[in-house]
Amino acid sequence: MRRQLLAVALAALCTAPLAPSARAEEARPGYHFAPARNWNNDPNGLVYYEGEYHLFYQYNPYGDRWGHMSWGHAVSRDLVTWQELPVAIPETDVQAFSGGVVVDWNNTSGFGKDGRPPLVALFTGHNTKTRIQSQYLAYSNDKGRTWTTHGKVLDIGSTEFRDPKIFWHEATKRWVMLTVIAAENRVLVWTSGDLKSWTMASSFGPTGARGKNWECPDIFELPIEGGKPGEKRWVLAISLGDSSVNGGSGMQYFVGDFDGQRFTLDPSWTGDPQWLDWGADYYAAVTYNDLPKSDPRKIAIGWANNWRYANLIPTYPNRGLMSLPRSLSLHKTSEGYRLYQAPVAEAEALRRDHSSAEGLKLGEASQPLPVKGGRAELVIDLDTGSSQQVEIAIKDAQGYQTLVGVTAPTGEVYVDRTRSGPSFHEGFPDRHIAPVDLKGRKVKLHLFVDESIIELYVNDGARTITDRFFRGGGELSWSVSARGGEATIETLNAWTLSDPRKK
Repeated sequence: MRRQLLAVALAALCTAPLAPSARAEEARPGYHFAPARNWNNDPNGLVYYEGEYHLFYQYNPYGDRWGHMSWGHAVSRDLVTWQELPVAIPETDVQAFSGGVVVDWNNTSGFGKDGRPPLVALFTGHNTKTRIQSQYLAYSNDKGRTWTTHGKVLDIGSTEFRDPKIFWHEATKRWVMLTVIAAENRVLVWTSGDLKSWTMASSFGPTGARGKNWECPDIFELPIEGGKPGEKRWVLAISLGDSSVNGGSGMQYFVGDFDGQRFTLDPSWTGDPQWLDWGADYYAAVTYNDLPKSDPRKIAIGWANNWRYANLIPTYPNRGLMSLPRSLSLHKTSEGYRLYQAPVAEAEALRRDHSSAEGLKLGEASQPLPVKGGRAELVIDLDTGSSQQVEIAIKDAQGYQTLVGVTAPTGEVYVDRTRSGPSFHEGFPDRHIAPVDLKGRKVKLHLFVDESIIELYVNDGARTITDRFFRGGGELSWSVSARGGEATIETLNAWTLSDPRKK
């Protein structure tokens, strides 16, 4: 939930919206969720209830720039096909900034009806006159279709107090809420028995990566892959409005223990920031509450944008996009505990027109890849061999290109969008690099492209790079080459991906 200076936001609102164009329509993704029109940013209140995955999000009902913050709403039964619903929580005397939703199974709040649990939302109410930010409660008795605002439940008189994430802590039988004091780079932990009265339990930070603000905290427990049987740790994820690994907004995480009141860093933490994503366009990701017991996954969705240029990206008639839902896992490695991310398995339902290849030798000459158009998935097992660099080029009809590459001598994977399309902001053209383990000079690349977004998962999600790109115009074509030596694509599987909106 962004909170640029009010003057900046108002100035952006006064900017004339983009006119429809062929270029903007070509850039419009198909299988990544965005509302049909207008501005959206942070995912809010991810919750599962009675067969539906709810996705609330920051939304401007009146335009395609940040402003008039309200809660948009969409639901899905498969995490692939989304139905956009009417605005859930509109702007009133306060703007509805980011927050969380839970199913109050035991009706601790008293808002349930006819023996059914309510959905309860905690969100930040931003007073545009005083700029004071307070936590508000709303509830729904009809599966999130309509909401009743109960009102303010927590106010500390701060202009930087926001982004509640709430969940039920089973061990202590209490509700837990995380908020931030954004400008202080601090997370506050609160507890409650009824979702209405809150007691502060602890504070965390500043530590790790610091910037103008911390935003959108989340905390969740995961089993340790490669650890002892039953071993678990807690992960605290925090978004930074700036100063992240790519220089703009991004996300870091910490690993440790949580007793229901206080998060304690694991003793193995060295002080170096750990990044959720190494691209420029993954922010404010939060995880789902109340997934069924039959589904042990921890699933997150992030906002695919960056506050350096978010108001200016050349899209129409909407501006803003969500990432694919990702399944998170925590691995014990030689470097310490590390988060891995993978696209949810449900995304495989999008696959069409399978192509494959084996033993494809690469050299200086570019070779076409068996991929068509701007909606595709590729899984490549690559042996970099004697090469200095292997590069996949995604080109448009005007000669602009976005590059996905591996630099073997330095152990790096990158997305290069310095020549992706016509310039619209000086901070957009860049090359985003992730360090990777190239044992035996081999690497696995799992790549999703959806017209104007790349999500790259490296070595089964040990690293991810998420980047938007905006081409000059025309259909996309794909090729691959190696420089400074030879390389081999040991196996390649590629699919065209369908657009769920056109079913």
